[in-house]
Amino acid sequence: MNFTAVNPQFEQRVRDSFARQAAMALIGATMTQVEPGRCAIELPVREDLTQQHKFVHGGVVGMIADSAGGYAAFTLMPADASVLTVEFKINMLAPARGERLIARGAVLKPGRTLSIARADVWAVEAGRETLVAATQQTLMVMHGMSEERL
Repeated sequence: MNFTAVNPQFEQRVRDSFARQAAMALIGATMTQVEPGRCAIELPVREDLTQQHKFVHGGVVGMIADSAGGYAAFTLMPADASVLTVEFKINMLAPARGERLIARGAVLKPGRTLSIARADVWAVEAGRETLVAATQQTLMVMHGMSEERL
């Protein structure tokens, strides 16, 4: 779907918000795409992010998916608003392993109060992408709660 951002500075606001997320810095995630209604976050696979089977822990997979979908929705929100996930569903489809993970978020339906987004997480190994998780989430548009004022 093609959407138009209501805030001309949406990309900088999204990138600034992402930079304030200590959790994303902790795991080494980077934002690689920001467009109206879309966002991508990449994560190099490291041993300290894995669980006992040496797959990236599902919680870490969920973290990047939640942020990718949330920031996709945030691109369409007004300048005086912030975003907050209020519901999140994840289906793990394959082991998360490889060189890096890519979470690609996209808005399904923007709204004045609630927006719906999805994010798929792909594992990249030897140039080949494998879908490892599919998510859907509901995001609250927090009007009058600009992050710069929080």
